[in-house]
Amino acid sequence: MPSSNSIRDHAGQGATTVAAHRARRRLRADQARQLADLLRHQLLAGGYPDGTLPHETALATDYRASRNTVRQALDLLRAEGLVDRLPGVGTVVVAQKYPHRLDRLMGLAETLREHGRVTNEVRTMGPAPAPAPVAERLHVQPGTDVLYIERLRRLNGLPLSLDLTYIPLDIGTALLGADLENTDVFRLLETITGKRLGHAEITLEAVNADTHSAAVLQAPHGAAVLMLERLTHLADGRPVDLEFIRFRGDRITMSGLLHRSL
Repeated sequence: MPSSNSIRDHAGQGATTVAAHRARRRLRADQARQLADLLRHQLLAGGYPDGTLPHETALATDYRASRNTVRQALDLLRAEGLVDRLPGVGTVVVAQKYPHRLDRLMGLAETLREHGRVTNEVRTMGPAPAPAPVAERLHVQPGTDVLYIERLRRLNGLPLSLDLTYIPLDIGTALLGADLENTDVFRLLETITGKRLGHAEITLEAVNADTHSAAVLQAPHGAAVLMLERLTHLADGRPVDLEFIRFRGDRITMSGLLHRSL
């Protein structure tokens, strides 16, 4: 009959084996995530112009990774909807993300003009009492009417963002007859006021799509969307445009050029 010490030793060896196996799995998962980040950058930057990724063996060699790690990385990209595996073809790019720069004050159509046509479906538009947070940001009295606009914005027909916009009514009234379906609000604001836009304060965060937003954007309910809050000022400093923009995270990337300042 085995002694108590040998039983404990055997149990300890078993526990060590399980712990080592878990550690290997965690390491492979970490490596797969790192590889997925590199491959995502490559495919979004146009690194695979024919739309097909190299064979798993080639990727494993190029990135000094195991085949299992490569497969796990490709599974992560497949779950994001960026790639798919086609029998007899291999792994192909099936989605594209469009660049939106955060260091330039531009309307969406201006930003994406090289990628196609932006159109706007005006879902709601009209005067509405300004909630206190909106009134504070736009420097108007709480309850004062502002122009409220809700737009679904599409790029080449694909839903890209849902924009909720608040504009002081003395400026916004002139927008009521404007061509909002084909023109950025930024351009219209500069035309109406006769002044250039100056700067904007922005906040970017990830939020879960509510039922309404998901339905309008044709995204899964609860899917993560990029929410950009932007308060735009005229060159003289007056705040004129407060926006809450929900972007489909699977169709947009945010980028910018930052300089270190201490």
